[in-house]
Amino acid sequence: MTVSLSGVHVLVDDPDAALAFYRDTLGLTVVNDVSQGGFRWITLVTQTQPEIQLVLEQPHGGRSQEDGDTLAALLAKGQLQMLQLRSDDLEATFDKIASFPGAEILQEPTDQPWGVRDGAVRDPAGNMVRISQA
Repeated sequence: MTVSLSGVHVLVDDPDAALAFYRDTLGLTVVNDVSQGGFRWITLVTQTQPEIQLVLEQPHGGRSQEDGDTLAALLAKGQLQMLQLRSDDLEATFDKIASFPGAEILQEPTDQPWGVRDGAVRDPAGNMVRISQA
């Protein structure tokens, strides 16, 4: 039996701002953009791992009002789990992120004591995204 990662969901409050960040700034490719009941699910992939999908979804999409409100509150506080990505050119990636108006750089690329070079940003929704050098 083989099990592999096929997708990761990331909550966003503004799908258009998130799309601009992940597609236009980080270079991911849109493979699906579905709207239903006033909500959107945007599926993106990277060129190097097209089998792993990143799905941008809204807190209230497909959930009860109460659950959506809870997730929206956690998202607003920046308290959801982080997303970890890799780049083949960390410095260039951070230069591009620095020019994106909806992103916040939390930590410039740094050599970490555990042996990786990485940095951290917040996407337009407030999610922490750590990006390491591939």
